Amino acid sequence: MEKDIKRVKRELVQRGTIVDMYRDHMEFSNGNKEEWDYIHHRGAAAVVPVAEDGKIIMVRQYRNALERFTLEIPAGALDEPEEPGKECSARELEEETGYRSEELEWLITLRTTVAFCNERIEVYVAKNLISTKQHLDDNEFVNVEKFTIEELKQKIFTGEIEDSKTVAALLAYDAKYNR
Repeated sequence: MEKDIKRVKRELVQRGTIVDMYRDHMEFSNGNKEEWDYIHHRGAAAVVPVAEDGKIIMVRQYRNALERFTLEIPAGALDEPEEPGKECSARELEEETGYRSEELEWLITLRTTVAFCNERIEVYVAKNLISTKQHLDDNEFVNVEKFTIEELKQKIFTGEIEDSKTVAALLAYDAKYNR
């Protein structure tokens, strides 16, 4: 089946700060040709921070693509393509929430939109949180909120939480630690 599809050319269409967009020229064993969009993402990491009382620490922040605030787990892009996800998630945890943890455990790895993008997000669970302070960028505004996993699942099933990494991470956390 793999020999039935071949990329013969990849053209850079647009270079961005987080993603690069390409046009792939594809050929098929039946002789047909087609152009496909491909978005290259440098990768990201996320974290499910669990407070001492068992509540999950979430961040509420503005998302330009949706033109509204969303409730999410802390996450961010890798600084370098080879940066370990564990280091990135630890950094994002402290930057966005003002907590750090020496205890990060891998939970899941996600591919967010496999039809046209290679984005990969490693998700970790952070426990034994140590309070520090947020380190936000000048134009980054993040509110920190705490919820029980039951409250968060309710927000998923009512549509308040739609972010795919957050939905997958919270449900994976619940399945792994609460069953």
